[in-house]
Amino acid sequence: MPRIIDAHIHYGDDAPQLLALLDELDVMLLNISLVSDPAEDWRAQADHYADLHRRFPKHFAWCTTIFLPNFDDPKYAERAIAGLERDFANGAVGCKVWKNVGMDVRKPDGSFVMIDDAIFTPIFDYIAQRDSTLLLHMAEPLACWLPLDDKSPHFSYYSTHPEWHMFNRPDFPSHAEIIAARDRLVAAHPNLRVVAAHLASLEHDVDEVAARLDRYPNLAVDISARLGDLAFQDSAKVRDFFLAYQDRILFGTDVVMRQRPSTMPEEKCQAAIADLAETYRIHFAYLETGDKLSVRGIETQGLNLPESVLQKLYRANAERWYAGLASI
Repeated sequence: MPRIIDAHIHYGDDAPQLLALLDELDVMLLNISLVSDPAEDWRAQADHYADLHRRFPKHFAWCTTIFLPNFDDPKYAERAIAGLERDFANGAVGCKVWKNVGMDVRKPDGSFVMIDDAIFTPIFDYIAQRDSTLLLHMAEPLACWLPLDDKSPHFSYYSTHPEWHMFNRPDFPSHAEIIAARDRLVAAHPNLRVVAAHLASLEHDVDEVAARLDRYPNLAVDISARLGDLAFQDSAKVRDFFLAYQDRILFGTDVVMRQRPSTMPEEKCQAAIADLAETYRIHFAYLETGDKLSVRGIETQGLNLPESVLQKLYRANAERWYAGLASI
């Protein structure tokens, strides 16, 4: 097994330059499927991730997803479970549900579908019975519900994606309501392993993350796409968080591949791979050293985590919380 598992990424390609970088860094990618639109052909994406895992098991693992809820289909859960059964047989190590549940998807009466809705119960029971893992991206950073702030790590995203900026939109669920639904789901399924992506959408304060980890022993978190939020907080406090919950935190980057490097001209391909390498360099510097560095324009100090903690963060925790990874 590689030394490092990037347990949250969307980077499916077989470019030789990418495979060489993964060899050089000793990294495996856990590619995450998601459904952003009901009309989207997410199966093609999932099947591509499954094919990469089949051809390059050293470099790629994958996580599947489910179709968005259909309240007019009495066999919705049955169909979702059949899809999961097929995907688990093809090597998927978990199932993801994305933020559109709680923020976009609605029931026939116009109300928002929350993650603890009964329509999901048979599906989540099945995932638990299979000893698999549910990856949840519920809600967004708290900044999503606040006025735009150019000092926030999320200013760039919400200033360019106004459709996901919830400030002054009282007809949509609040951050607290979505988090509460997620917490109820975790509490209601104590035998289900749940990984809450992006520091459980509580990245603004590691104390809030810690409170959930204390409350729910079946919950872990990944740090994907939230390095800026960690850098924004006091380094000593963040380091203490990593030490205290060293068995419950997974490494991930959430890098999204906009275009496959293998389809690019050589110069652009090399630039794309260099960008990915730089993302890893910054993460490694922040986690492994005590150096002063800049993370997304935020000046901070590295955490200088002990090697024993890094081993868990980089690999062992992913193998524990996604049980299928240990057998790859």
